[in-house]
Amino acid sequence: MTALRIGTRGSALAVAQSTLVADRLAKASGREVELVRIRSEGDTSTESLATLGGTGVFASALREALLADECDLLVHSLKDLPTAKHPGLVIGAIPARADARDALCARDGLSLDQLPEGARVGTGSPRRVAQIRSRRPDIEVVDIRGNVDTRLARVGDDLDAVLLSAAGLDRLGRLDVVTDLLGLGFWPSAPGQGALALEVREGDSGPDLTSGLRSADHRETRLTVTAERLVLAGLEAGCAAPIGATAVVDAGLLLLSATVYSPDGQSRLSASHGVTLEPGSLASQLGDVDDVATRVVDELLSSGAAALAPLGSSL
Repeated sequence: MTALRIGTRGSALAVAQSTLVADRLAKASGREVELVRIRSEGDTSTESLATLGGTGVFASALREALLADECDLLVHSLKDLPTAKHPGLVIGAIPARADARDALCARDGLSLDQLPEGARVGTGSPRRVAQIRSRRPDIEVVDIRGNVDTRLARVGDDLDAVLLSAAGLDRLGRLDVVTDLLGLGFWPSAPGQGALALEVREGDSGPDLTSGLRSADHRETRLTVTAERLVLAGLEAGCAAPIGATAVVDAGLLLLSATVYSPDGQSRLSASHGVTLEPGSLASQLGDVDDVATRVVDELLSSGAAALAPLGSSL
């Protein structure tokens, strides 16, 4: 029996995430699983993500490899995956979500509120830039690229802190460097942050692959991240738009909140709605999710979100 091939970027974080998935699929399918490392433009360029074209910059090379049968499935960080469906491909599973929060990694154990005036904080995310400027306009934001270790190495050198994903640090075993976990209530993270997506060729439904995907899929996570990503799609927003969204399921109620920031962080608009998830099929519950996301999007647009942030750039 041939090995199940998982396409992944070559960064330490991507490999760590793909290894978690590989171990689970190997156990569920009984097949040997191997990683196929694929380089993307996002891995080799030093340009900012917004300049490179945003969300899809990490996904395109992986998807080309999958369609060319160089691998059998892909593991993506869901926040890096465009909201538009790619022809010939489908998200086969979304495993249980990890911590969706942003993490501040600062010198001397400082929290965001404890950073001194004029502190230099590194991030490559327009959303995080806007949130820092909204919360701490006295802080200097520095655009940075590079892997997690490269970014962390600058703390205490030319930077006072960096902002990273708590989930990514956890998967790398680096939570020890976190000095402040930023609560989603006042600091919503990127739609889908903390979740992984397993993408496969449409119609590629061999029994081993199907059983593995079924075992990996987590319904509550699929519902919440779908709600968040529907907001992004409804606003026609890509990576360059500073938007945070958070969905949770509590006692059968899905609650969805989203915030659109001006790039300078001085203005923002928020909307929150909920929907009762009736017991039943995933398809019917996804219909409920679509309804609540539409209401959030409509409220944001009617309140002037399109004039506040660079929308209309969906990828």
